[in-house]
Amino acid sequence: MTVRKNQANLTADEKRRFVAAVLELKRTGRYDEFVTTHNAFIVADTDNGERTGHRSPSFLPWHRRFLLDFEGALQAVDPSVALPYWDWTADRTARASLWAPDFLGGTGRSLDGRVMDGPFAVATGNWPLNVRIDGRTYLRRALGGGGRPLPTRAEVDSVLAMATYDMAPWNSGSDGFRNHLEGWRGVNLHNRVHVWVGGQMATGVSPNDPVFWLHHAYIDKLWADWQRRHPGSGYLPAAGTPDVVDLGDTMKPWNDVRPADLLDHTPHYTFDAA
Repeated sequence: MTVRKNQANLTADEKRRFVAAVLELKRTGRYDEFVTTHNAFIVADTDNGERTGHRSPSFLPWHRRFLLDFEGALQAVDPSVALPYWDWTADRTARASLWAPDFLGGTGRSLDGRVMDGPFAVATGNWPLNVRIDGRTYLRRALGGGGRPLPTRAEVDSVLAMATYDMAPWNSGSDGFRNHLEGWRGVNLHNRVHVWVGGQMATGVSPNDPVFWLHHAYIDKLWADWQRRHPGSGYLPAAGTPDVVDLGDTMKPWNDVRPADLLDHTPHYTFDAA
């Protein structure tokens, strides 16, 4: 059984294996396919039309499937690898261990945001950005440059306390747990972290930064935490809702999986802490 661990608790060997598997997916071109898919849904997901990956109830099951596919690709390279998660309520600064040169590397230089150290710096030759929104082919970050600090544990708990999964109008204007976690309302959790990292993480091609996967693994864990707190509150909407994915509808781009199939993560993986 795959166990997703807090990145702060990874051994040196676990970090090395994760990085090596990510770099191998990049070398083969598989990694860029994930970037392309994510960007396509960012562009297509709007408040007033069909929406699947973002601004919609299926934000959480869509990304759960997306992460499962990525984790499966990593494990095809190295079966020992699991996706770690980044608890940004605890590891809140650019000095946290995940930004060290032996793992993800640090922030970008002030001149152009270019990441200069770690395995994903352009100087290594192993991390050219092929799926991008402009001509810059190097990984960029501006840790903490977005103006707001990372979310606190108290802010997370305030969102986990919301008893309703989602509600009309089922978009970025909705109240309820999903939209507050996604970050279009209230204390702004998921979106705020993307902005805090900056660079490509603040764009539709955010998976170009490998921290994307650690961030979303934590968002996925928070969904599991919410489910445990509210066992009587399920995925909404149930049926008959235009432009969004109901509980029993299949999700693009796979068209073979429904939110109902992804409510329980435990057949696929567990977390190292409840």
